[in-house]
Amino acid sequence: MDSSTEPATPHLIAPTGNELAPTASHPGPEQRVAELTEGLYALLAAAVDHPNQWHRLLNASATMWRYSGGNVALLMMQMAQRGPVQPALVAGYKEWERHGRYVLKGERALYVIAPRTARITDTVETAHGPETVKRALAEPGDGMNRSRIVGWRGQAVFDVSQTEGEPLLVPVPGQREVSPDAGSYAQLWESLTAVARKARYNIVVSEAQAGLADGYTDHARRLISVGSWLDAEDRIATLAHELAHASLHVSGDAIGALYGSSAEHRGLAEIEAESVAYVVLRAHGIDRGPQSAAYLAGWADAVLEAEADSILRCTRERKPMSRVDIAKSVLGRVTSVAKTVLETTNPPGFGGRLATPAIEPNLEVGTNRAQLSFSGRPTRLHDNGATPSI
Repeated sequence: MDSSTEPATPHLIAPTGNELAPTASHPGPEQRVAELTEGLYALLAAAVDHPNQWHRLLNASATMWRYSGGNVALLMMQMAQRGPVQPALVAGYKEWERHGRYVLKGERALYVIAPRTARITDTVETAHGPETVKRALAEPGDGMNRSRIVGWRGQAVFDVSQTEGEPLLVPVPGQREVSPDAGSYAQLWESLTAVARKARYNIVVSEAQAGLADGYTDHARRLISVGSWLDAEDRIATLAHELAHASLHVSGDAIGALYGSSAEHRGLAEIEAESVAYVVLRAHGIDRGPQSAAYLAGWADAVLEAEADSILRCTRERKPMSRVDIAKSVLGRVTSVAKTVLETTNPPGFGGRLATPAIEPNLEVGTNRAQLSFSGRPTRLHDNGATPSI
């Protein structure tokens, strides 16, 4: 694919029939999770059959980057069953009330998969021995009463378009972003270098080139090199791409090894890295669709190649992975790394969750209503239950 050609706008293909999630009026917790999981797998299968859907998942992940890739996909699927509005900002019923907004009458909840946790007290740790203590230390807690994941549940949430009340600033998914200025590029570059330093990688801007690549990652030397000939935006995109390699494609990558190492599946590794870069930059208002098209066009072929290799290499100890399992793994890895990066670079907006620090907007007065923006990025003002056309 010509990298200079902007890809056609992808359309979400919503699962139908038995693939709808969830169908029962009051399913139990286990049934709810099973139905959500079934719907997620149907959507990921469609993403392999219709590669443009991968682009759509990345776009939604850039808007709702505080959520896991699986939950973003579930929200997309459920919103698509209701109409053309894309999910932008979701919260529980009571959380909306705390922010002065109320769910509109007749709106049905969306569901995400959330962990069920249980506290581990000192008494429990003593009774169950050191292994329980070790597991508890890896789970969230307050130091005295730790918790661990004991299962999963379907959690009800509502999108902002399903609510009314106090005006709220919400980024418009899919709207073309305003190009950042030189200062914004410099700030984002510094934020990305901070991510690299936290991962104990050094960054050099150099004339050195590995093949025809604009950058490369040397894991042994803990070094990321970015081409000195690149302009500001391309340098940032290259650095974000290499940060993904530094995080994902290292020696001992146990998850990636299930469907092939980056050396064996260079195509899938490159798609993972470019997908991270695409999500990170889009969250910051930079649309890399045309530049990323050549990488992401090979998404489906790379997944199918990995599936075929996984089948060939299966043993009694190593089970083959299906294309849907691989797609789910890749989506989870991409969104996890993107979230880690974005938590440091701190893009404007909410990232899909209300429980984030308040952002001071710049107010621009339009002809018939107030148009609000975060640092020059277009947003929509939701008030009185008005549902935007997105």
